[in-house]
Amino acid sequence: MPSSMEQEKVRVGKLYTLQLQAKEESIAQLENLIENIADRYGISEDTFANMMTCLNEALINAMKHGNKMDPNKKVIINAEVEPKRIVWTITDEGEGFDYTHLPDPTAPENLENLTGRGIFIIKHLADQCIFNTTGNEIELHFKI
Repeated sequence: MPSSMEQEKVRVGKLYTLQLQAKEESIAQLENLIENIADRYGISEDTFANMMTCLNEALINAMKHGNKMDPNKKVIINAEVEPKRIVWTITDEGEGFDYTHLPDPTAPENLENLTGRGIFIIKHLADQCIFNTTGNEIELHFKI
């Protein structure tokens, strides 16, 4: 991490954007952006780890469930860095889903399932998690 003298101070929102295809290399592009933002703004290790976990989950969900791994469809990622928080928005070109009726991954009948924990994890690690009404966009807030 750079010293506090080298870290950029945010006075007004700064926006970063990625357009990603449904392929493995997209994950590395997103991770590079997260690392660059964390370094530039002196993000704590805990917040960095939470962002990395949540955004990886959100991107994989968007590519796999939203865009059905269609290489012609994009996932748009925006990061708006504000003085006290970062707001990440992940949008896919899928039809969306009903995020209000997800199975509880902690229920006994779901404990051995290999999938179904992504949204649960995201909701617990992000400071705030908001879906659009369609369910093809998630907004994640992290205090910095």
